[in-house]
Amino acid sequence: MGGFKRRATDRAEQGRPAVTLGRLADEGVDVFCWCNRCGHNAVLSIAKLIGQLGVALAVPEVGAHLRCTGCSGKDVATRPAWPSRGPITRHTKARGP
Repeated sequence: MGGFKRRATDRAEQGRPAVTLGRLADEGVDVFCWCNRCGHNAVLSIAKLIGQLGVALAVPEVGAHLRCTGCSGKDVATRPAWPSRGPITRHTKARGP
């Protein structure tokens, strides 16, 4: 991500608390992990993470406690694994005047 976009994102997120593992458990949402080194990704069970890390840990901080099973790298990004609406089945062009 470029410097300009990163600074804009940081400003937009200031003061907004990160969602915790406990909040995700209440919503029934797991954690999506992505290795920034090799691109390997996986979804980890929220129950298992809470058992190991506790309910108060913020989701973005979970990656600091993980290691990629693909390359053993420690540069892992995490976010909520929000449910998908399914695959996109059709793309349509917008109809103009």
